[in-house]
Amino acid sequence: MKVDKNEVLKALEHITVPGEGQNMVESGAVTNVQVFGDEVEVDVTIKNPSLQARKKTEVEILKIIHEKVYAKAKIKVNLKVDAPAKPKVNEIKGKPIAGIQNIIAVASGKGGVGKSTVTANLAVTLAKMGFNVGLLDTDIYGPSMPIMFDVAHERPLSVNIDGKNKMKPVENYGVKMLSIGFFTQPNQAVIWRGPMASKALNQMIFDAHWGELDFLLLDLPPGTGDIHLSIMQSLPVTGAVVVSTPQEIALADARKGVAMFQQEAINVPVLGIIENMAYFTPEELPENKYHIFGKDGAKNLALDLEVPFLGEMPLVQSIREAGDIGRPAALQTATPTEEAFENLTKNVVQELVNRNTALPPTEAIKITTMAGCAAVKKKTS
Repeated sequence: MKVDKNEVLKALEHITVPGEGQNMVESGAVTNVQVFGDEVEVDVTIKNPSLQARKKTEVEILKIIHEKVYAKAKIKVNLKVDAPAKPKVNEIKGKPIAGIQNIIAVASGKGGVGKSTVTANLAVTLAKMGFNVGLLDTDIYGPSMPIMFDVAHERPLSVNIDGKNKMKPVENYGVKMLSIGFFTQPNQAVIWRGPMASKALNQMIFDAHWGELDFLLLDLPPGTGDIHLSIMQSLPVTGAVVVSTPQEIALADARKGVAMFQQEAINVPVLGIIENMAYFTPEELPENKYHIFGKDGAKNLALDLEVPFLGEMPLVQSIREAGDIGRPAALQTATPTEEAFENLTKNVVQELVNRNTALPPTEAIKITTMAGCAAVKKKTS
């Protein structure tokens, strides 16, 4: 079937350009349409540089042409971003860490959703894939990575680098790691105010010899507090991953976690949302799924917020046991758990590649007012 160019243009009038009031034909976003039989090529230029806007635009074009013109049309969308230059507010370049290519923050709005477990398994899976990986446990008050990697009794060594003494991260399973847990006793509570905690974090970040890393994962504490701001003031974080369970009470806080990264003064790209404890599968009934905490909650939240859904992890007893004995479950070869973590990690890496292709490097933030320390009030018209 030969597709009619005018019908294509008419169909595209149903799509509004992200961030603009006009449809993409009226606004001039559609710069060219070519038709070759049942093949359609659409050239589009948008002003919104975000990865979400790019994806949304492309998906809508494919959908509307298939619905309104021809269901079997072969469509190619050439999307270009023409973002107007604007001064960056409250942002500085920050201190890059020599040798570290990508910094990924793993966050959760609420505690107890398995964020540290997910981070540990992402780290070992990346290492298994051949990447050089580092992991910084930024939870000053509840560090868990030394236990999860079976290095609770290890201590970072001091090494001399270019005449300066640096901490050498503890390494296991191919992952280099630092945590406040290496400097405290197991039964010792860390009772520090924010500035002291932030100073300890900066020492672990800048007084450490990480070497060459493809990825540095940051295991953030729950919530949206002082530690998070300190991290994003200190480091140009490449992107953030938010972990949640499907439970409504966890999703409410996960929504806040995404909103924190998307605030104008912070502006860290959200790579996506992971749904942890998505369902329970008993070992003796591997095909059964029991949705204890609800079904598809995090997946629906990702759709609502227009951020990628990175995948779901089941509630499996062996994952908990593996964390307790210090050997992350992703190391269990030829198991469904290993496969699930590999798929999850591949999705994270793909979104990171997409982010680095579509967006400029993230800059560390500089908080000059109390903005970013309080709830954001949206203006109402």
